[in-house]
Amino acid sequence: MGTRWQREKRRRNGLGTWRLVRYADDWVILVNGTRTHAEALRDEAAAVLAPLGLRLAEEKTRVVHIDEGFDFLGFTIRRMRKRGTAKRYVYTVPSKKAIQAVKDKVSAKTYRSTRHLDPGVLIQSINRTLAGWANYFRHGVSKDVFSAVDAHAWGRIMRWLRHKYSHMGMPELRRRFCVRGTWQFAANGVRFTGAFSVPVTRYRYRGSIPTPWAPQPVPAPG
Repeated sequence: MGTRWQREKRRRNGLGTWRLVRYADDWVILVNGTRTHAEALRDEAAAVLAPLGLRLAEEKTRVVHIDEGFDFLGFTIRRMRKRGTAKRYVYTVPSKKAIQAVKDKVSAKTYRSTRHLDPGVLIQSINRTLAGWANYFRHGVSKDVFSAVDAHAWGRIMRWLRHKYSHMGMPELRRRFCVRGTWQFAANGVRFTGAFSVPVTRYRYRGSIPTPWAPQPVPAPG
């Protein structure tokens, strides 16, 4: 809100400053000030929306400290202490709800009703689900989460194989459906790659994000 100097002047006068972050109809207001400032701003936002026939969703509208964290667009944004140090940073990680949602998708793909599928088809389907999910969350602190999601998927695939090929022991399952000398699943030329194969790329500055479209030419006057 305003210029840097305007914000500093407001803070010197004991007033709060804020920034609005919006994506479609989801938005969050980041307040530099007290809880009272944040609550007053929430009431002001509600007053602005009212003449438009809109209102804040009570179940989604909260006033929280950055140390408590909040969920926005599938991410949890929270300030925490960096492991091994006394310094505190704001971390952006996939939310628990988003993690559970992708785990549920993997579980659905490995229900008993899918055991008629070829193992290669199953692995490829799970790879696509996890890669698409990971590509969305790759701009956060997500590597540990990717690894945990892959561990869940690995366990579900192993369970699926053991039920589908119940006549086989573990040594034969490993020989037939894993890359030699590893526990990486592979069938008919398809390997399990999961979410961890997607590289994490963090954006440090908003201005460094490339614009995906070319600027429109300004029409000549007259």
